[in-house]
Amino acid sequence: MKITVLSLFPEIMRGFFEVSIMKRAIVAGLIEYSLVNIRDYATDKHRKCDDEVFGGGAGMLMKPEPLDAALLAAGSPGVRTIYVTPSGRLFNQAMAQELAAEDNLVILCGHYEGIDQRIIDSRVTDEISIGDYVLSSGEVAAMVLVDAIYRLRPGVISGESLEEESFSKGILEYPQYTRPAKYGILRVPDVLVSGNHAQIARWRLKASLAKTLAYRPELLSKDSLPGEAAALLRETIDEGGWHEPGTGYTGRTDQE
Repeated sequence: MKITVLSLFPEIMRGFFEVSIMKRAIVAGLIEYSLVNIRDYATDKHRKCDDEVFGGGAGMLMKPEPLDAALLAAGSPGVRTIYVTPSGRLFNQAMAQELAAEDNLVILCGHYEGIDQRIIDSRVTDEISIGDYVLSSGEVAAMVLVDAIYRLRPGVISGESLEEESFSKGILEYPQYTRPAKYGILRVPDVLVSGNHAQIARWRLKASLAKTLAYRPELLSKDSLPGEAAALLRETIDEGGWHEPGTGYTGRTDQE
């Protein structure tokens, strides 16, 4: 997969591509990236990329000419081109999986009041928002987008790890623990150290359902849950749902 990011401040993005899992994916040839400075396509001596908004109002808008030239050089139209913006479709795991199937992505980072609508109309295929809030930097949103997408490419992360993550099965991931089994008065739930894999699987599913019920109930649909999950959800509701950290599904606190 090749990812091309267009930005007024590409240096914000550079470190993201040069560390950790992303760096290993690039070294392995699984990911290729290009950072494009939009100012390189401005034609005036000051490399001006913004101007006042027609009709008045606060702030400046990114001009169409350098954006159009930069996008043309990046292969748009003809390549899936994403503009990260608070006014776009809300990003989710299903969209990440869809975009991860692309071999080429162009991501456009806005600044100031955004970009001229004519560029959106002629070059952009997807307007995507990472949440219902406003950022001063389109690069931050672009990094979130890229991180969610590239890790789904074959070979980047093991399939087993991806299967257990939040949203992979439509619900939130269950709480997880590591050694030591006892930390002060906090202990790992007994079932997780029992060696009973069937009971561990049941506990994890129930804990996932309980957490989803508490934090993201809109994700749950009894009609779409398989039989065991639907039964566990009813059981969870009868028990009062999610337990606060330190008790119940997130571990047990034993007073000594």
